Amino acid sequence: MKKQKTRIEKDSLGTRPVPADAYYGIETVRAVENFPVSGLRFHSDFIWALAAIKKGCALANRALGCLDGRRAAAIVKACEEVMAGKHEREFVTDALQSGAGVSVHMNANEVITNRALEILGRKRGDHAYLHSHDHVNMGQSTNDVVPTALRLAALKLSREFWKASFELEKALLKKAKAFGKVVKAGRTHLQDAAPVTLGQEFGGWANQLRKARGRLVLMTAGLLELGIGGSAVGTGLNTSLRYRAKVIANLKKITGFSVKSAPDLFSVMQNDADFAAVSGALRDYSLSLIQIANDLRLMSSGPNTGFGEIRLPALQPGSSIMPGKVNPVIPEVVAQVGYQVIGNDTAIAFAAASGECELNVMRPVIIHNLLQSFEILKNTLVILRTRCVEGIEADRERCRQYAESSFGIAAALNPYIGYSRAAECVKEAVKTKKTLSQVVLSKGLLSEKELARILSPENLTRPPK
Repeated sequence: MKKQKTRIEKDSLGTRPVPADAYYGIETVRAVENFPVSGLRFHSDFIWALAAIKKGCALANRALGCLDGRRAAAIVKACEEVMAGKHEREFVTDALQSGAGVSVHMNANEVITNRALEILGRKRGDHAYLHSHDHVNMGQSTNDVVPTALRLAALKLSREFWKASFELEKALLKKAKAFGKVVKAGRTHLQDAAPVTLGQEFGGWANQLRKARGRLVLMTAGLLELGIGGSAVGTGLNTSLRYRAKVIANLKKITGFSVKSAPDLFSVMQNDADFAAVSGALRDYSLSLIQIANDLRLMSSGPNTGFGEIRLPALQPGSSIMPGKVNPVIPEVVAQVGYQVIGNDTAIAFAAASGECELNVMRPVIIHNLLQSFEILKNTLVILRTRCVEGIEADRERCRQYAESSFGIAAALNPYIGYSRAAECVKEAVKTKKTLSQVVLSKGLLSEKELARILSPENLTRPPK
């Protein structure tokens, strides 16, 4: 085996060989050695956010005369490359790692430093000229950079999530309109209940998701308040108010988000309630999504021995032994994603409650779980819309049969023959295997014309004007 070429780098603990062709450096090597935990990596949008912050800080330091133009320009160019995803393979630290995210932060500082050195025509590791701590990290701390990066990454993902949710809502509303006159049996306690239209069910789902999306929008607004400039503990050590203002202005321009400096930097560095609130909104959204997925599975069950009211697109064979079997695979994966988001929220809640004094060191697990929740949910919403909802068909005849044979329609008779008589008719219909209409007519309680009017789809599924 050919021996890998290395360079020797030094930090405050000593020296270590670093792969010669790597942009990362010694502190990243130590993190890889120390945390071979999960094999998981940080979300690409979090890396984008780290680079955006480094760019904003370099521009601020240049404007204040703290960083010369040549070094600043090289740092900015390196940051822009990272933001474009060019050096993604250089971010090698595990997602579950040192408290507060020191390791991933230094991974970013080192990659940007060594790439900037290369841009300046110097060798990687020439830290006497450009240093990851003294230049790229000037005026910053893991403690204000990492939570700020999570806020920016979550804001970026939330935009994509909202779009996917809105498109799913539109698809559900389109089906609600198409199925507006398809009358079917309603069910409560999984027993016969008063009839509804298939369109009313789809419309209800769309409104559930619209409201859940609205709650998430409200929660993400809190992420616009940034703690950058607070440095190590919120006091702004080694910075100035001018620096803080310039960094915020730069980030607003770089990201396009209406970010602002938090009114109290101590609170956003001590506490991660904003992230817990967003996670909670994603959890609540998932609860609705799970219910919709389960209803789709029930309503499409069969085809011969289940509800069979709707047909989902057939996407893949459903069994390795039963020929012709097709399963509701999209609703199944949707529910599983919902369960994962609920689990992520639990992990986030415990981590958010675990801060001490001026810092919550449990942020890496919050970063991983929150951004994963956004990612898997937004992807799932697109899949649910394009590979399931848009292709759903109604079995109109079966829906009509269920509506007519459901004893739930007895509720419509209450104003005309009373609850007790209606209940007796239901009991007799169950015992004799007759329809409810047949029993009512045989007892002479209503005429055929009256019964037809009372049990018409219009009267059964909506109140009179």
